[in-house]
Amino acid sequence: MALVYPRKIELAQSPTPLQYLERASEKWGCGHRIWVKRDDLTGSTLGGNKVRKLEFITAFAIDNGYDTLLTCGGLQSNHCRATAFAGAQLGLAVHLLLRGEEPQDLEGNFLLDHLAGAAVSCYPLKQYVNHLDDLFHQWQEHYAAQGRKALVVPTGGSDGIGAWGYIAACEELVRDFTTYGIERAHVVTATGSGGTQTGLTLGAALHQLPATVWGINVCDDEAYFLDKVASDAADWRRRYPEAPDVAIEPRVLDGYVGPGYAVADPEIFELIAELGRLEGLVLDPVYTGKAFAGMLAEIGNGRFEGSRDIVFVHTGGIFGVFPQRSGFSIATVNAQ
Repeated sequence: MALVYPRKIELAQSPTPLQYLERASEKWGCGHRIWVKRDDLTGSTLGGNKVRKLEFITAFAIDNGYDTLLTCGGLQSNHCRATAFAGAQLGLAVHLLLRGEEPQDLEGNFLLDHLAGAAVSCYPLKQYVNHLDDLFHQWQEHYAAQGRKALVVPTGGSDGIGAWGYIAACEELVRDFTTYGIERAHVVTATGSGGTQTGLTLGAALHQLPATVWGINVCDDEAYFLDKVASDAADWRRRYPEAPDVAIEPRVLDGYVGPGYAVADPEIFELIAELGRLEGLVLDPVYTGKAFAGMLAEIGNGRFEGSRDIVFVHTGGIFGVFPQRSGFSIATVNAQ
């Protein structure tokens, strides 16, 4: 059965390059070749993994008569920033429900949310965690009373609609593998809301990509993400019953969250600085820095033996570096 995609709106700069990290491979690869899928290059304010999902989510919204996108995340959410700019580009109103007390300073993604014209509501952690569904419902009713129609977009754009973004990205990876002579690989991604991992896992099966997909969780734990990927995949199957039926086996590498979500150990900041010097590649301390560190640890543990190539999916997040600048020191960034 052929795979038929739903409509999408072209927002991302794609296909993105697959870049070989020669010096990183020599330093940390233990005989493996380390590659990076440069999804940090999908755009500027739309850069990162979220825009791939939003291409399908915004098309769904417009095709079904929605005029407002209602979504949520942390104060420095990459997804919320990307949604704000996608809405601005397409003439859709955007309302962001953010987790945490409103900051005194406008910086990073929080600043960009405002520059894109998004409405922003900040909620204390306890209220956000315990009553997010109620908040979504209240705001939907608020907009309905004004004659508007608001689509609730889940955290990270991670659901059956958003999964299409990385199902499609796997087509790029198939071509990348052919171009660079990669016979089989391990594909590694940070996983924070589960949608990118779900799309990659489904896409690898649907497009027969010769790869094993791993998510390295930056919050919660292995059990949570095994369930989340299975749940998002089930939502995809429910929404698109005509799609080919493929079996998937989600895989999560746990143990690299560190002190907590969006809180990194000094070693992560040191790795970010070192990779910047080594390859001109910038990671962030919330997602990609922890995932890259986890990947290197797993390489050292022999996790990926039997496959020469490892592909790290760079999901973006550079705007998240600036609010965490205190984690860097002159000594760290200038170390040789």
